[in-house]
Amino acid sequence: MTTTISRLYDNYSDAARAVSRLEGAGVPHADISIVANNSDNWYGSRSGKVDRDRDGVDDRAEGAGTGAGIGAGLGGAAGLLAGLGLLAIPGLGPVVAAGWLASTAAGAAAGAATGGIVGALTEAGVSREDASRYAEGVRRGGTLVTAKVPDQDRARLDALLHERSVNLVDRSAAWQKSGWTDFDAASPPLSPEDIGRERELYGAGPRR
Repeated sequence: MTTTISRLYDNYSDAARAVSRLEGAGVPHADISIVANNSDNWYGSRSGKVDRDRDGVDDRAEGAGTGAGIGAGLGGAAGLLAGLGLLAIPGLGPVVAAGWLASTAAGAAAGAATGGIVGALTEAGVSREDASRYAEGVRRGGTLVTAKVPDQDRARLDALLHERSVNLVDRSAAWQKSGWTDFDAASPPLSPEDIGRERELYGAGPRR
């Protein structure tokens, strides 16, 4: 039996490192997914370079270098992160994503009441409440990492995702104070300016 583990990150680079840790622990690429907001076009569609922290180095190589058992450099990045692509998911707008969750969410009907990503998460066993929070987190500029793992390995692998992840309960409580109630796939995506303000609010600006 398998279970689904997920974490939200404010920075893509932190999420990339989490993916690399999972891969280094032996989780197959096919069982991992990453979905990152791209409203500010940080992922260059022409160059294919991923440099959200603006340090001039491809973030996929940086992330791979931190994973246990994965060699540094581009050779180590030839896993899930090498398959990143641009797509649109209902309620999120433009995203950069790879893996099973992205494929499932993008294939869902745009008019679905739950929204493509929420429906995909709940189908994978994530609670409706958490799925809504994860989707809203991506909508507001975050990056979601999700993996299907064996039940007996859940605690060990879940711990690999903890570093620099967002406290989802606290973050959603802050959203609720400003009037948020639930993820709405019919709502327009946030503008780059709105997401910039959101990131500043939580100290989540790009690390330079």
